[in-house]
Amino acid sequence: MNESTTPTTRGSEFWRGVRDEAPILLGVAPFGLIFGALAIDAHIAVPVAQAMSSIIFAGASQIIAAQMIGAGTSGLVILLVVSVVNLRHALYSASVAPHVRHLAPGWKILLAYLLTDEAYAVTITHYNQEGHPANKHWYFLGAGLTLWTTWQVSTAMGIFIGAQLPQNWPLDFVLPLTFIALVVPALKDKAGVAAAVTAALVGMLTLGFPFKTGLLVAAFSGILTGLLVEGRSK
Repeated sequence: MNESTTPTTRGSEFWRGVRDEAPILLGVAPFGLIFGALAIDAHIAVPVAQAMSSIIFAGASQIIAAQMIGAGTSGLVILLVVSVVNLRHALYSASVAPHVRHLAPGWKILLAYLLTDEAYAVTITHYNQEGHPANKHWYFLGAGLTLWTTWQVSTAMGIFIGAQLPQNWPLDFVLPLTFIALVVPALKDKAGVAAAVTAALVGMLTLGFPFKTGLLVAAFSGILTGLLVEGRSK
Protein backbone atom coordinates (compact mmCIF):
# COMPACT_ATOMS: atom_id res chain seq x y z
CA MET A 1 0.00 0.00 0.00
CA ASN A 2 1.59 3.29 -1.07
CA GLU A 3 1.55 6.64 0.73
CA SER A 4 -1.36 8.03 -1.29
CA THR A 5 -3.73 5.24 -0.19
CA THR A 6 -2.57 4.81 3.41
CA PRO A 7 -5.11 6.06 6.00
CA THR A 8 -3.87 9.26 7.60
CA THR A 9 -4.36 11.07 10.90
CA ARG A 10 -4.83 14.77 11.55
CA GLY A 11 -1.29 15.09 12.85
CA SER A 12 0.32 13.25 9.97
CA GLU A 13 -1.55 15.36 7.42
CA PHE A 14 -0.69 18.60 9.23
CA TRP A 15 3.03 17.86 9.42
CA ARG A 16 3.11 16.63 5.86
CA GLY A 17 1.70 20.00 4.83
CA VAL A 18 4.42 21.72 6.87
CA ARG A 19 7.08 19.54 5.26
CA ASP A 20 5.88 20.08 1.69
CA GLU A 21 5.58 23.85 2.16
CA ALA A 22 9.06 24.22 3.68
CA PRO A 23 11.10 24.30 0.41
CA ILE A 24 8.95 27.16 -0.92
CA LEU A 25 9.85 29.32 2.05
CA LEU A 26 13.27 29.94 0.48
CA GLY A 27 11.48 31.98 -2.15
CA VAL A 28 8.93 33.57 0.18
CA ALA A 29 11.22 34.95 2.88
CA PRO A 30 13.15 37.37 0.61
CA PHE A 31 9.88 38.96 -0.48
CA GLY A 32 8.90 39.49 3.13
CA LEU A 33 12.17 41.32 3.63
CA ILE A 34 11.53 43.40 0.51
CA PHE A 35 8.03 44.36 1.62
CA GLY A 36 9.21 45.34 5.10
CA ALA A 37 11.91 47.56 3.63
CA LEU A 38 9.50 49.13 1.12
CA ALA A 39 6.93 49.80 3.83
CA ILE A 40 9.42 51.71 5.96
CA ASP A 41 10.73 53.55 2.90
CA ALA A 42 7.12 54.61 2.17
CA HIS A 43 6.90 56.02 5.74
CA ILE A 44 4.31 53.45 6.82
CA ALA A 45 4.23 53.11 10.60
CA VAL A 46 5.79 49.89 11.91
CA PRO A 47 2.55 48.52 13.47
CA VAL A 48 0.62 49.28 10.26
CA ALA A 49 3.28 47.62 8.09
CA GLN A 50 3.17 44.47 10.19
CA ALA A 51 -0.64 44.54 10.24
CA MET A 52 -0.68 44.63 6.44
CA SER A 53 1.02 41.23 6.43
CA SER A 54 -1.59 39.88 8.82
CA ILE A 55 -4.66 41.41 7.17
CA ILE A 56 -3.86 41.49 3.46
CA PHE A 57 -1.49 38.49 3.60
CA ALA A 58 -0.58 38.71 -0.09
CA GLY A 59 2.96 39.57 -1.07
CA ALA A 60 2.44 41.12 -4.50
CA SER A 61 -0.50 43.20 -3.31
CA GLN A 62 1.38 44.41 -0.24
CA ILE A 63 4.41 45.46 -2.26
CA ILE A 64 2.25 47.30 -4.79
CA ALA A 65 0.25 48.95 -1.99
CA ALA A 66 3.43 50.08 -0.21
CA GLN A 67 4.78 51.61 -3.41
CA MET A 68 1.50 53.41 -4.11
CA ILE A 69 1.26 54.69 -0.55
CA GLY A 70 4.79 56.03 -0.87
CA ALA A 71 3.77 57.78 -4.10
CA GLY A 72 0.78 59.42 -2.40
CA THR A 73 -1.88 57.50 -4.34
CA SER A 74 -5.46 57.81 -3.08
CA GLY A 75 -6.87 55.08 -0.88
CA LEU A 76 -9.64 54.19 -3.32
CA VAL A 77 -7.21 53.62 -6.18
CA ILE A 78 -4.99 51.46 -3.94
CA LEU A 79 -8.01 49.40 -2.91
CA LEU A 80 -9.07 48.86 -6.52
CA VAL A 81 -5.58 47.87 -7.67
CA VAL A 82 -5.06 45.43 -4.78
CA SER A 83 -8.47 43.88 -5.49
CA VAL A 84 -7.60 43.34 -9.15
CA VAL A 85 -4.23 41.79 -8.29
CA ASN A 86 -5.92 39.41 -5.85
CA LEU A 87 -8.62 38.28 -8.28
CA ARG A 88 -6.55 35.19 -9.03
CA HIS A 89 -7.55 33.88 -5.62
CA ALA A 90 -11.06 33.39 -7.00
CA LEU A 91 -9.59 30.80 -9.36
CA TYR A 92 -7.81 29.10 -6.49
CA SER A 93 -11.02 29.06 -4.45
CA ALA A 94 -13.00 27.50 -7.27
CA SER A 95 -10.36 24.80 -7.64
CA VAL A 96 -10.20 23.98 -3.92
CA ALA A 97 -13.97 24.27 -3.24
CA PRO A 98 -14.92 20.66 -4.13
CA HIS A 99 -12.35 19.35 -1.66
CA VAL A 100 -13.51 21.46 1.30
CA ARG A 101 -17.25 21.48 0.63
CA HIS A 102 -17.92 19.09 3.52
CA LEU A 103 -16.15 21.25 6.14
CA ALA A 104 -17.83 23.42 8.77
CA PRO A 105 -18.04 27.18 8.07
CA GLY A 106 -15.31 27.93 10.61
CA TRP A 107 -12.87 25.68 8.77
CA LYS A 108 -13.77 27.22 5.41
CA ILE A 109 -13.17 30.75 6.73
CA LEU A 110 -9.80 29.77 8.20
CA LEU A 111 -8.62 28.00 5.06
CA ALA A 112 -9.88 30.85 2.85
CA TYR A 113 -7.72 33.24 4.87
CA LEU A 114 -4.69 30.98 4.45
CA LEU A 115 -5.24 30.49 0.69
CA THR A 116 -2.22 31.97 -1.08
CA ASP A 117 -0.26 31.13 -4.23
CA GLU A 118 2.28 29.03 -2.38
CA ALA A 119 -0.17 27.23 -0.11
CA TYR A 120 -2.45 26.48 -3.05
CA ALA A 121 0.40 25.07 -5.14
CA VAL A 122 1.19 22.24 -2.72
CA THR A 123 -2.35 21.75 -1.39
CA ILE A 124 -4.11 21.20 -4.71
CA THR A 125 -1.44 18.68 -5.70
CA HIS A 126 -2.09 16.82 -2.46
CA TYR A 127 -5.87 17.02 -2.86
CA ASN A 128 -5.70 15.55 -6.36
CA GLN A 129 -3.97 12.43 -5.10
CA GLU A 130 -5.98 9.31 -4.42
CA GLY A 131 -6.52 8.36 -0.82
CA HIS A 132 -8.62 9.05 2.26
CA PRO A 133 -9.90 12.67 2.13
CA ALA A 134 -11.23 12.93 5.68
CA ASN A 135 -8.15 14.67 7.13
CA LYS A 136 -6.74 16.39 4.05
CA HIS A 137 -7.84 19.82 5.28
CA TRP A 138 -5.25 19.42 8.04
CA TYR A 139 -2.62 19.28 5.30
CA PHE A 140 -3.98 22.59 3.98
CA LEU A 141 -3.82 24.01 7.51
CA GLY A 142 -0.21 22.90 7.99
CA ALA A 143 0.92 24.35 4.67
CA GLY A 144 -0.99 27.59 5.19
CA LEU A 145 0.16 28.20 8.76
CA THR A 146 3.77 27.48 7.81
CA LEU A 147 3.61 30.09 5.09
CA TRP A 148 1.73 32.58 7.30
CA THR A 149 4.29 32.32 10.09
CA THR A 150 7.21 32.74 7.70
CA TRP A 151 5.57 35.77 6.09
CA GLN A 152 4.98 37.49 9.42
CA VAL A 153 8.55 36.83 10.60
CA SER A 154 10.17 37.86 7.31
CA THR A 155 8.07 41.04 7.22
CA ALA A 156 9.21 41.93 10.74
CA MET A 157 12.82 41.28 9.75
CA GLY A 158 12.38 43.43 6.65
CA ILE A 159 10.97 46.28 8.72
CA PHE A 160 14.00 46.33 10.99
CA ILE A 161 16.87 45.20 8.77
CA GLY A 162 15.51 45.03 5.21
CA ALA A 163 16.47 48.60 4.43
CA GLN A 164 20.10 47.61 4.92
CA LEU A 165 20.00 44.90 2.21
CA PRO A 166 22.02 45.74 -0.92
CA GLN A 167 19.67 46.92 -3.67
CA ASN A 168 21.54 44.90 -6.30
CA TRP A 169 20.69 41.55 -4.68
CA PRO A 170 18.77 39.53 -7.33
CA LEU A 171 15.95 38.45 -5.00
CA ASP A 172 13.14 38.87 -7.51
CA PHE A 173 13.88 35.67 -9.42
CA VAL A 174 13.80 33.29 -6.43
CA LEU A 175 10.04 32.82 -6.12
CA PRO A 176 9.36 32.27 -9.86
CA LEU A 177 12.03 29.56 -9.93
CA THR A 178 10.39 27.93 -6.93
CA PHE A 179 7.03 27.83 -8.71
CA ILE A 180 8.62 26.41 -11.86
CA ALA A 181 10.08 23.60 -9.76
CA LEU A 182 6.58 22.90 -8.39
CA VAL A 183 4.70 23.07 -11.68
CA VAL A 184 6.95 21.07 -14.00
CA PRO A 185 6.65 17.69 -12.18
CA ALA A 186 2.84 18.10 -12.13
CA LEU A 187 2.59 18.35 -15.94
CA LYS A 188 1.67 14.77 -16.75
CA ASP A 189 -0.63 15.13 -19.79
CA LYS A 190 -1.02 17.18 -22.96
CA ALA A 191 -3.72 19.41 -21.47
CA GLY A 192 -1.54 20.40 -18.53
CA VAL A 193 1.49 21.10 -20.71
CA ALA A 194 -0.60 23.14 -23.15
CA ALA A 195 -2.15 25.16 -20.32
CA ALA A 196 1.23 25.87 -18.73
CA VAL A 197 2.95 26.85 -21.98
CA THR A 198 0.04 29.09 -23.03
CA ALA A 199 -0.12 30.81 -19.67
CA ALA A 200 3.64 31.39 -19.71
CA LEU A 201 3.64 32.87 -23.22
CA VAL A 202 0.60 35.07 -22.61
CA GLY A 203 2.08 36.15 -19.27
CA MET A 204 5.23 37.37 -21.01
CA LEU A 205 3.24 39.14 -23.73
CA THR A 206 0.99 40.90 -21.20
CA LEU A 207 3.72 41.73 -18.71
CA GLY A 208 3.22 45.45 -19.24
CA PHE A 209 -0.54 45.44 -18.68
CA PRO A 210 -1.65 47.90 -15.97
CA PHE A 211 -2.44 46.77 -12.43
CA LYS A 212 -1.02 43.29 -13.09
CA THR A 213 -4.08 42.37 -15.15
CA GLY A 214 -1.80 40.44 -17.47
CA LEU A 215 -1.64 37.77 -14.78
CA LEU A 216 -5.40 37.22 -15.03
CA VAL A 217 -5.32 37.18 -18.84
CA ALA A 218 -2.56 34.56 -18.75
CA ALA A 219 -4.42 32.45 -16.20
CA PHE A 220 -7.67 32.42 -18.16
CA SER A 221 -5.81 31.75 -21.43
CA GLY A 222 -4.06 28.77 -19.87
CA ILE A 223 -7.32 27.39 -18.45
CA LEU A 224 -9.13 27.76 -21.78
CA THR A 225 -6.30 26.09 -23.70
CA GLY A 226 -6.16 23.20 -21.25
CA LEU A 227 -9.91 22.65 -21.50
CA LEU A 228 -9.81 22.71 -25.31
CA VAL A 229 -6.94 20.22 -25.48
CA GLU A 230 -8.56 17.93 -22.94
CA GLY A 231 -11.87 18.08 -24.82
CA ARG A 232 -10.19 17.08 -28.09
CA SER A 233 -8.30 14.22 -26.47
CA LYS A 234 -11.54 12.81 -25.10
